[in-house]
Order: sequence, then structure tokens, then C-alpha cells
Amino acid sequence: MCKKNKDWLLQTSETRRVYSNATWVPLRASQSFEEGDAKEIGFIEEYLGVGTAAIFPEHKNIGDRLDFSDLGGHRTDPYVHSDGRYIPIDHYQFNDETIGVELVFEYFQPLIGKREWILNPDLVVALNLVKEGNSWVRPIENFTEVAREKFDSEGNHCLIEIKREFLMDYLAARNLSLRVAMFRQRVENVRSLKESPYNGLVSLEEARDGGRVEQIIRSLDSVYGGSFATFRVGRTDVDGEEDAPVMGPETNDNTESEETRGLISGYKGVRVESQFRREEWIEHKSSSIRVRGDANTELPAFIVETDGKRMSSAELNDEDIGRWLFFRPEVINHLLDHRGFTLQWYTAETGGICSTSGRATHFGINDADLVSVYACDVPRLEPWEQAIWAAHNIVPEGKVSKELLLAHTRGKVADSSAAENLLFESLVKLEQAFFEVHNIPLFNHQINEIETLKVVSRFSSRDKPSLLRLAKELVRVFSDRINIQALRTLVSNKELGSIKLLEDIVGQKIGKAEARKLLGVIVGVYDMRNGDAHPTSSKIDDAIQLAGISQDLSYIKQGEQMIYNYGQAIRNIAEHFIEMHQKVAKG
Repeated sequence: MCKKNKDWLLQTSETRRVYSNATWVPLRASQSFEEGDAKEIGFIEEYLGVGTAAIFPEHKNIGDRLDFSDLGGHRTDPYVHSDGRYIPIDHYQFNDETIGVELVFEYFQPLIGKREWILNPDLVVALNLVKEGNSWVRPIENFTEVAREKFDSEGNHCLIEIKREFLMDYLAARNLSLRVAMFRQRVENVRSLKESPYNGLVSLEEARDGGRVEQIIRSLDSVYGGSFATFRVGRTDVDGEEDAPVMGPETNDNTESEETRGLISGYKGVRVESQFRREEWIEHKSSSIRVRGDANTELPAFIVETDGKRMSSAELNDEDIGRWLFFRPEVINHLLDHRGFTLQWYTAETGGICSTSGRATHFGINDADLVSVYACDVPRLEPWEQAIWAAHNIVPEGKVSKELLLAHTRGKVADSSAAENLLFESLVKLEQAFFEVHNIPLFNHQINEIETLKVVSRFSSRDKPSLLRLAKELVRVFSDRINIQALRTLVSNKELGSIKLLEDIVGQKIGKAEARKLLGVIVGVYDMRNGDAHPTSSKIDDAIQLAGISQDLSYIKQGEQMIYNYGQAIRNIAEHFIEMHQKVAKG
């Protein structure tokens, strides 16, 4: 029974696909699959081999002659000529002349018997790639996967491929052309040609799809059968009992030989095989935005005037542009959704959004809750980041953030602090003060402040449900971390929850009524956290009021107010513990 069909064997679909317009280009490949015994009916085999070399323009005439025999299985070892000339591993040589660059090195490790392929480090560094698992990613471009590798069942490399757009950028920077040679083979052993899907096929060679195809039809007996001969020659004059035997010159008298001849036959079936070879060039387009820093002509334009007038990214990339751009506040969350982005706060209404490109984009929030940025700061970002900013760009409204304007025009930093910073500073202050008084850790685990700032932010509050979800995050940062088991050793009622425990401990010093008032905001936020499932509940409105939030404000400002009130409440509690510690210290 045949396992495959004629289209599979003839590689009908595969021969039409060229690497010069593919998304992924193999730089080196040696992939094989076998099923069954090669000498038996039912055996199938498939092999793909690809070899490449990046050729200098002055040697393209030689490159035109390179095929799979030159590129497919060649070694890439360093080499020293007899005259002392050293040839580094990255030099591709043809007839002892360097005509190009190796992009993948083969390193056979004899000690462990492994074959390792190494992506050229120059390509890795030039494209700013980082290895993650079996992939190379580009962090400054949203961790896009640029290259990847695969291994066979024995742990040897069988494929390294790269995305063509990044390859072409690198080739342009070095003015190289990639010569690609491919060999693909498919085989099936069938009982008879007539009773198989391959009936009518004959052995032939012909041109097809820019390459050469060869069909080979042979009986298994002609492949594996036939006559054989073996010869053995040995010495007769060596005495194995001697301590240090020495062989003399070989003569007819001290040698013997024997010969065996035979015939192997009886293999049943037909081997049907196709081979396809093709060589092609992958050429760059003379543009290298990533490696060489060429100008990008496809960058977005931004709205700069109240009438909707736009200016290109290139026009805005000027330190003296004297303009600000305005964005919907959702831009911050959309950027933070991408790996590697972080949020910093400088003052009450200014901060920085830090990206994997290493830049911190200084922004301000104005009275209309819009994000304003100095116009030249956005064009200096990576193109994909600019596209995100552009998607949220709107006409100017509500004026530039006062604190941002103060920094940009007068070189002064506003004397204010962001609610988010107040919260984290207060948490640290309370944790230290509590430990000094009770010698017990207040929290049972630490938090990652950088990651927490992505969700504990006024930007997380866009409507009532998201305001309530922000309350949940505040509870996770504070109440859910309280070391309940340790704190229960300080109170008589061992059944109290986290907030009640803290209230009881504080109340022991300042009275229950004052303690309840001190923790009012914390209780209100705690009650809000269950409200995102039923946001219309009147109990939620009571909790919002207890948290000191004015529902007349925009949701961003409500979120800011909640974070500020929460942080201030924690700071007030910390102050009481500091006061307790000082009293104890004074005796």
C-alpha cells in the first residue's frame, strides 16, 4: 500500500516556492525524515538541505556558479594556508579566494559528538538580537522573533532561519547578496510501479520552476543488489610472543591474501525517487534602517494644530520644533501592554514611559486628561512605537500640562509628588515603622514595584468597572499581603482578618474610634474591590464615598484620588507607629 501520492513525490507545490519572497529564509538546513527499512517496500524518505553564503558584489560572477555541492555541506572551519595566511571562520572561500561571508558556522564537537551551528555573531549584534530559547528576538522592536533554530532527535542542529526583512537590512548595511542553494529529495519504495500512484513515471531530468528536477525509477534489486568482492591481505612474519616485535619490509614471502566474490539479489519492489535543485539570489533594497540607520520614509505623521494639520515624523524630529503633541490617555496602557515597557512618575502630573529602545518619553497629563509630549521626543522612538503613539494622537485640547511646560520652558521641576509614588513610599515607611515597634514583618511577601506600577496607576481607571478593578489591585498591594498569622499574636481575637487586625493593633495605642477613622479609606477601597461584578450596587457608592472619592471627577482623576487617599492613609498609620517607636525609645 502506498503512503504518498504523485504530487508529494514530484514536489509539485514545493518547487513553486522560492525563498526570495518568503517570510523566513533558511541560512542552513539539513532536515531528514525516514520511515521503514530502506531496502523494504513501504519505506519513505524526505530530505531538505539548504546552504548559503553572503557574496561580495565584485564576486557575484563566481557566486552565479555556486550550487548545493559548494554551499550545502561545506565546512566552515578556520584555515591556515601553507604560506601562513590565516582564514577566519566567517570567510567564505572559493578556490582559496575569499568571495563572501558565512552567516552560519558549523562547529563539530568531537568530545561529545555533536554538531553545532552558530549564527554569525556580527549579524546578532548588528541587529541587536537576544537569544531566548531556540529563538533570537529583537527587544527594541517589541521582542519580534528574528531568527530561530531547530534540532534533530539527537540534539544536532538541522535548521537556522531568519526573517527576510531583517536579513535584507543586514545585507544592505554590508552590501552583500545572499546566494541560496537548495536540494530536496523524496523517496518511496513500492511493490510495483504499475500498481502505485506513480504509474507512468519514467526516469528523466528537466528544468522546472527555475531549478532542475530529476526523476529516478529503479528496482530495489538494482539499488541494493549486485556483485561484490572482498580482499584481505596480512603479514606472516610477526611473532606475537616477542616483547617488542618489529616488522621488516613487505615481500611476497611474508604476506598472505585471500579473495571472496559473491552476488547479492532478491530485493523486491521499485524505488521511486525525485530530486530537485535550485539556486537563487536574495538581494537587498539598498535600505538599512535598523543596522545602518538609514532614513525611514514610512513613518507616521502627527496632528500638531487644532485644525487637524499634520506634520511628518521627520519634520518633528528637531530639538527646536517648539511644539507639543496630544494623545488619548489610553496610549500609556497600550504601551505598557508590551513586554519591557515601564512607567515612572516624576511629579504629580508628569512621568516617563520607558521602552525597550532605552528611551524614556517624558509626558504630562493636562486638565482634560490628555497626555502631552514634546513633539521631537516621539520621532526618536522606534518606528513601531511611533505607530502606537500615532494611533492615539488627537487635536490639541486643554493646553499642555502645566508641570510639563514648567520643565520644558523654564527648566524647573514642579514641587509635587505623584499619588502612585506616595503609595509606594508609604508602604515602605509603614513596613519599616511596624517592624521597629513589634519586631514582626508586616507583609508576608514583597512586591515588584516596577511591574505593580503598570496596573496600580491612574491610567487603569477608564470607567466605573475599571475603577473598581483598580481597587482590587490596591488591596493586593496592601491588605492581601498583611502577615495575618504573625499579627494575630498581638491581639486577643485570633479570628480577625487583615484590616481588622491592623485596626485592633493601632487601636491599642490611639483608641478604637480613632483607629477606625484612620483606616476608613482602606476599608472603603476594600469594599469596592468586589464591585466590578455589580457596579450599580448602592453599597459600592457608599464604599466609594468612604474611600474619599469624588464621583464628579473624570475616572482618571477618580483613580488618582483613590491611589492618593489610599497612600495617605497608609502614611498616616505609619506616622502613628513611628510615634510609638519614638516614645519607646525615649523610655
